[in-house]
Amino acid sequence: MSENAEDKPVTIPAQSEGTEAKDSGTATLTKEVAPGEVLLKVTGLQKHFPIKKGLLQRQVGAVRAVDGLDFEVRSGETLGVVGESGCGKSTMGRLITRLLEPTAGSIEFEGKDITHLGVGGMRPMRRDVQMIFQDPYSSLNPRHTIGTIVGAPFRLQGVTPEGGIKKEVQRLLSVVGLNPEHYNRYPHEFSGGQRQRIGIARALALKPKLVVADEPVSALDVSIQAQVVNLMDDLQEELGLTYVIIAHDLSVVRHVSDRIAVMYLGKIVELADRDSLYKAPMHPYTKALMSAVPIPDPKRRNAKSERILLKGDVPSPISPPSGCRFHTRCWKATEICGTTEPPLVELKPGQRVACHHPENFEDQAPQDTVLLSAAKEAAGTTPDRTGAEGAGAEDREAASETASGESPEAGPEAGVEVSSDASSARSTETGSDSGEPTVDEDK
Repeated sequence: MSENAEDKPVTIPAQSEGTEAKDSGTATLTKEVAPGEVLLKVTGLQKHFPIKKGLLQRQVGAVRAVDGLDFEVRSGETLGVVGESGCGKSTMGRLITRLLEPTAGSIEFEGKDITHLGVGGMRPMRRDVQMIFQDPYSSLNPRHTIGTIVGAPFRLQGVTPEGGIKKEVQRLLSVVGLNPEHYNRYPHEFSGGQRQRIGIARALALKPKLVVADEPVSALDVSIQAQVVNLMDDLQEELGLTYVIIAHDLSVVRHVSDRIAVMYLGKIVELADRDSLYKAPMHPYTKALMSAVPIPDPKRRNAKSERILLKGDVPSPISPPSGCRFHTRCWKATEICGTTEPPLVELKPGQRVACHHPENFEDQAPQDTVLLSAAKEAAGTTPDRTGAEGAGAEDREAASETASGESPEAGPEAGVEVSSDASSARSTETGSDSGEPTVDEDK
């Protein structure tokens, strides 16, 4: 079945609450948040999944899926969340929508603490906080028709739309680019892109203020991805939605996001606006992610572009490394990185980074100059690449001059100008030694 590429104008009529609405007065929100003000505030958010063994099911450990998050989402903006698989992005999304119970920390929505609200307290909150799930094939009940699936929020909340539920569901289907005649069809009769549109229609049924989209386009073809992303942009403009979009595709995140949070092993390592992050990433992990983005430029067809290849996999969240969690794979890690966890601080206006030796900025620990063994090994196979335009070349030249000892007063980015081992590692990183760096070709 073909996709409908045309997105119709978004017009959703006002809704009136029915008399059988349940728990309507349990946690009614009276505070309205103006555009640009803080809508969602997360402080110290943690989620540890217990590991139990034996006949008595004693806890012997815990999976630290989310281990201390601090961020804010303003009304009307889009916050993108990126990171490798297993870093806790999806768990974070389920926590802020209260589909999972947090282990620690607090979640505030419109100034109200919703961290430990029960089922009755969260029922009215569900109108304002909705989620689009990752898999459009498993998130829809195959035994229910599309009309039943999209109309479920109205029945659960006791809300009666103007003209009835059926008319409103058909209107929502037309809003997301589907035919209103699909009302009586089943999910197996639709393609993946159409199923994702159905999930979007269900999420928008009650006109929420915050929508958490967990990999909304990862299971779709590239052509369908563009349609769904453009649809979400149009809906945000028309309805004033606030998005938290979790994705792997850095190009999609750059297109839709106002600010971007980079997660690694349950923590945010960098949080910045879109332009600052892509132009001059400050965390080495962000720099490695940016180097993996292909550049769709025909003029660069035969040109070689260096890519940072991180050694090994993400460490186990059961026993994460001490200090900075990225130091086991970082080519700039020193002794302080293995012992002291860097705080998430604002080094530039609007750009917060958790790193002792940030990129494109002066060192936070210039006194520590001895590279760890893991950093020496990583530097041997990691060519330097900033992923930025303009400033990247200057940074590489400065790093090369420092590594060769020509300009010691300038100071290297990683703060390793004193140690001879560090000097050789930095020269290897910039590709100035005799060894051949690992290089990928973009064709």
